[in-house]
Amino acid sequence: MKLVNLNSNQEIVEDINKADTVTKKVKGLIGDKNPKALYFETRWGIHTFGVKFPLDIIILDSEWKVKKIFENLKPYRIFFWNPTYFRVLELPQGTLEKSKISLDDVLAIR
Repeated sequence: MKLVNLNSNQEIVEDINKADTVTKKVKGLIGDKNPKALYFETRWGIHTFGVKFPLDIIILDSEWKVKKIFENLKPYRIFFWNPTYFRVLELPQGTLEKSKISLDDVLAIR
C-alpha cells in the first residue's frame, strides 16, 4: 500500500504496513532493525520504548486530514495528542522534511 498526499498528489511512502490486529498494534516497530512506515488506530498516545530509531509521526482525523505532526520522535519517549484523533502514521525519520506535509493536508492509503 502507498501513502499519498491528496493536496499535492505526491507519493509519501511507497510501502506502508497496517497494524490491524491487537498483536500488531502492541508490537508496532519494537525490535525492528530498520525503520518502516506503519499505520494504526489508537486514541491513547504512543511510545517508542524498544524502538531503535527516531520516527516522524502524523496524527489524522476521521477524514484523513493532518492534525498533528511530530518530527524525529526519539526512542524511549511518549507522545500524546487530542484523543479526538485516532489515526496514526509512524514514518521513517526525515519523511516529513522530504515530503513537506503540512497541517490540514489530506492523506490517503491506496
